[in-house]
Amino acid sequence: MPYDQHLADRITRTLEEKKVTFEARNMMGGRIFMVDDKMLCGTHIDKKYGDSLLMARIGEEAYEKVIEREDCLPMDFTGRPMRGYIFVTPDGFDMEDDLAYWIDLCLAFNPLAKASKRKKKKN
Repeated sequence: MPYDQHLADRITRTLEEKKVTFEARNMMGGRIFMVDDKMLCGTHIDKKYGDSLLMARIGEEAYEKVIEREDCLPMDFTGRPMRGYIFVTPDGFDMEDDLAYWIDLCLAFNPLAKASKRKKKKN
């Protein structure tokens, strides 16, 4: 599963510097970072956009504040935007402070986010 290894390494480094306990998984066509069993952020190489994007789960309140920025896109895997999630283009996370800003928004929303229901294993 291809993903932007450099961006994944930067996210890992930022979370470690913030002393956040997290888990990284290959999912949704990229590398997803989980905190408290909930998606925090991740990487995604978007065929339509043609570049690597940062996926960010920031919640609906923050979404309304940032979606008009040039470096933000609605997160729309299925053709329908996912509420409270955005894609950030490379211009929006080029600098370390910019990446930290998005991760901070994700971390601020994480305690309010609902965890996905776990699928029961079939015997």
